Amino acid sequence: MLDKILSFFKPDPPAPLETDKLILDKKYRRYRWSVFLSSTIGYSFYYVCRLSINVMKKPILDEKIFTETQLGLIGSSLFFSYALGKLVNGFLSDHINIRRFMALGLFVSAVINLILGSQSMFIFFIILWGMNGWFQAIGSNTSVVALTRWFSKKERGTYYGFGSVSLSFGELITFIFTSFIVTAFGWRAGFGSSAIIGFIGAALIFKYFYDTPESKGLVPVSEYKNDPEVISPKEKSVTSEQLGLLKNPAIWILALAGLFIYVVRYSINSWGILFLQEQKSYSALEASSIISISSIFGMIGTVSSGLISDKIFKARRNIPALIFGILNAVSLALFLLAPKNFLWADITSMVLFGTSIGVLVCYLGGLMALDLAPKKAAGAVMGMIGIISYFGAGLQDIISGYLMEHSKVLTGNAWHYDFTSINLFWIGSSVLSFVLPLTVWNARKGK
Repeated sequence: MLDKILSFFKPDPPAPLETDKLILDKKYRRYRWSVFLSSTIGYSFYYVCRLSINVMKKPILDEKIFTETQLGLIGSSLFFSYALGKLVNGFLSDHINIRRFMALGLFVSAVINLILGSQSMFIFFIILWGMNGWFQAIGSNTSVVALTRWFSKKERGTYYGFGSVSLSFGELITFIFTSFIVTAFGWRAGFGSSAIIGFIGAALIFKYFYDTPESKGLVPVSEYKNDPEVISPKEKSVTSEQLGLLKNPAIWILALAGLFIYVVRYSINSWGILFLQEQKSYSALEASSIISISSIFGMIGTVSSGLISDKIFKARRNIPALIFGILNAVSLALFLLAPKNFLWADITSMVLFGTSIGVLVCYLGGLMALDLAPKKAAGAVMGMIGIISYFGAGLQDIISGYLMEHSKVLTGNAWHYDFTSINLFWIGSSVLSFVLPLTVWNARKGK
């Protein structure tokens, strides 16, 4: 049984090398676009199966199925398992068949969403949602490994930025489509619709995502693009390159910055809709629509992030990271502190927040660390960044849920939330996310 499993995930063997230059160019263009589009669309569907519960929190609270603290614990179970899964699956992704691995992760995530649509027990939710996090952790690692295998270093930032639009696209589907399903048919149907999207994505990945250029009879991308990677003479094996990352303090500092930006990112994703409903009296669809604006402009941020750093700042990410970090803190303060009945302020804040978070998730969530890591350890460095970042996201859900439940104030016959402590927590995290990278301003790839 174990032999069959290992055989299934064995990397695709090299195919006979294509020697005709015209045919090689044609195949490379076709396969690269296939890999890029299937990973981008597929990973956006990963997000739908990850964020589905975020548009269901108010109906679940209204039905008194779970409390705010319990919802925070459920959300954190995904983030904590995701964090560990990012590390483990990141190291595995450097050795395994990424096409089959990525398709499997989304398929299992869809199955879990389907099952949760029929459950109401807290213990089932926290276990299954935690399992979902582990399989969700497969998606980004395999996508990044594919990026390093199919795109050269000189073009990697641009394609990383374009590919990262999948995050915002997945959020947009969740906040609009899944929210509509939940409003029309209930939160259980929302899980079902997310599962269907996940099954479709798994099929697309399995069909159109490819393991390596060599498995298709193509030369390595560094040779094809005449952009050779610098290889340290002392660290040539995959394992030694991976272990070398642990000794690089700049990567650990960037991981900590990633922790804080993920606190900010998932505070809005996880609780932003509930915040708008409770603090500013929007309906469910109105609140979801406002939050979805951040997803739309998040696409602009992610698409432009690589172009900005590659073309304007000559592949230096630190300057735009600082600029957009400050913008992120300002937008979050506007969102949280503007009074109700100021729709323009809420929309403006989400425009600025989405744009800045799209850029920062690209830089702090992997690209800046990827620049400092050898190609052979691409999956491993994403795993390191991921485990720290999503540990922060998990803590955020626990802390935010606890602060909300314990900040209720009885006014007349109704309970209302006091968001003062939440505001300090979220805005403070935003500030730390751009202050920390200042300490590694001139970091370079180690030799």
